[in-house]
Amino acid sequence: MNKGKYYITTAIAYTSGKPHIGNSYEIVLADSIARFKRKEGYDVYFQTGTDEHGQKIELKAQEAGVTPKEYVDNVVKTIKELWNLMDTSYDHFIRTTDDYHEKQVQKIFRRFYDQGDIYKGSYEGLYCTPCESFWTESQLVDGRCPDCGREVKPAREEAYFFKMSKYADRLIEHINTHPEFIQPVSRRNEMMNNFLLPGLQDLCVSRTSFKWGIPVDFDDRHVVYVWLDALTNYITGIGYECGGESSEQYKKLWPADLHLIGKDIIRFHTIYWPIFLMALGEPLPKQIFGHPWLLQGDGKMSKSKGNVIYADDLVKFFGVDAVRYFVLHEMPFDNDGTISWELVVERVNSDLANTLGNLVNRTISMSNKYFGGVIRDPGCREAVDEELKAVATGAYRKVAAKMEELRVADALTEIFTLFKRCNKYIDETEPWVLAKQEDKKDRLSTVLYNLVEGILTGASLLEPFMPSTAQKIAQQLNTQIREFDQLETFGLYPDGNKVTEKPEILFARLDAKEVIEKVNAMFEERAAGEQHQDSADKVDKKEEVIDIAAKNEITYEMFDKMQFQVGEIVACEEVPKSKKLLCSKVRIGSQIKQIVSGIKQHYSAEEMVGKKVMVLVNLKPATLAGVVSEGMLLCAEDKEGNLALLIPEKNMPSGAEIC
Repeated sequence: MNKGKYYITTAIAYTSGKPHIGNSYEIVLADSIARFKRKEGYDVYFQTGTDEHGQKIELKAQEAGVTPKEYVDNVVKTIKELWNLMDTSYDHFIRTTDDYHEKQVQKIFRRFYDQGDIYKGSYEGLYCTPCESFWTESQLVDGRCPDCGREVKPAREEAYFFKMSKYADRLIEHINTHPEFIQPVSRRNEMMNNFLLPGLQDLCVSRTSFKWGIPVDFDDRHVVYVWLDALTNYITGIGYECGGESSEQYKKLWPADLHLIGKDIIRFHTIYWPIFLMALGEPLPKQIFGHPWLLQGDGKMSKSKGNVIYADDLVKFFGVDAVRYFVLHEMPFDNDGTISWELVVERVNSDLANTLGNLVNRTISMSNKYFGGVIRDPGCREAVDEELKAVATGAYRKVAAKMEELRVADALTEIFTLFKRCNKYIDETEPWVLAKQEDKKDRLSTVLYNLVEGILTGASLLEPFMPSTAQKIAQQLNTQIREFDQLETFGLYPDGNKVTEKPEILFARLDAKEVIEKVNAMFEERAAGEQHQDSADKVDKKEEVIDIAAKNEITYEMFDKMQFQVGEIVACEEVPKSKKLLCSKVRIGSQIKQIVSGIKQHYSAEEMVGKKVMVLVNLKPATLAGVVSEGMLLCAEDKEGNLALLIPEKNMPSGAEIC
């Protein structure tokens, strides 16, 4: 039965680097909700993606010696590989560098400006580069960014601002009349008491101090503030058209049923995003859930602390479903969870190997030993059977109730309550004792049938959380995972069906000491490899030299006649009918020069835009392939003829003299 649409999103992952397990937790959490809703009969659309603009990305790309687009392309590839590794079933992956998204963001920005929601001013405050956020002195925590705890620096620049206060009262009313809008309640109270009720400041929505962003199309000195850019992905990704006719998909899916985000970005999603939507005249999302953090030891994971755990490393040791189970089960509804290698081993051994794996293995092994694997229900009932049936047939309603409240860890606990009851049922009925009595054969058969029924019910409930494991259990029982509407009926397993002859061990018990030794060895080997690579890179740099034929000496006076400056490429296009030439518009100070360069085989026109380059400014103009060139971009060339633009080591302003 189709219960209607269900549109769920994650926060889009910031492409500053590889996501750690805390970031991966969110996509697994969203996936489990999406899968559960599908099984309940909803038409689910699950969107995730990447947030790819901003000053932090621009700086990281400069450090890596690549263009911002090249940098984010590499990170996006890693993110997609991780999301796929974790067996996530998203329907759409949006990138904020997607052309359709960028065009809509420009239209949205212009609309806000035209209707008086945005005005130009200047901003002076304390800026956190990683968070892309300005703060006042009073908002800091111990002199640092209240969101990430990093250093902030004074900054001033021209910017466009959004009039937040224009919509604040309307948003407060919405929150008060829709108590389910922000969850958990603690997040709602935080937003109301710390931000909305004291009064909203106007929000900076453009930047001029960097270029890696979506240009404001009517003022090209500005790029759109990363949060206005990023937040709108939830509507651009499903076909929103600003000022026009949005797609049928958009009309079907919006408003979103659930935005699933980390608690650190709750302010952006529950204050800025609803206000942007109000300004667009669009409905607000039905619910925003700010989940807690997954911490390592006693703090948030960060590369600077050297305590990062990655999902793919965990998968190497424990498998995908074990990692999915751990992060879902160990994360409380409202409080932060904790992860360590030792804790994962402990949970695998106690819940997955003992409670679940051992239950399935024992049941199938006994069925093979006593009845050749054939499962029959002779109907030889006892009172203890009814207790098992009650737990099995009541499990779905309990799990569904927890999922409705987004208490995923509690939902998993309810499923494992059923598995534990099955294990207790084995202890109560003692099949090995029944097997010794010929007149108890029908009773033994009934016991094993009941166990198979209980296990299959649990596996069917487990599928959204541990899809591979659930399917393996069903395969070993020689049947199919059941739909949710079948789980309140006990006794649907086909009478006379035969289970597998050789049950697979779902989860083997692990030796904690052995695992930790292997983990340490992995990290040591990785560190040694990185150190070796660093050394090799240094050696290569020393050895890679090129000698060229010497030219005649010149005097300083001759050199002094040449004018070199830093230029910024603001536009670039291919020269028609040329295989080698690109034509760049280069801002040098307050003027724009057109420069034609033979670098088409080494750079695309797209990746040239935004680069800071070294320019020979006073070269006599020349005509190349019918196009006038007013200078020269400086490049280095290796022995294979590969070219690399010369760029300033530090971020220098356009027009800076090279001397």
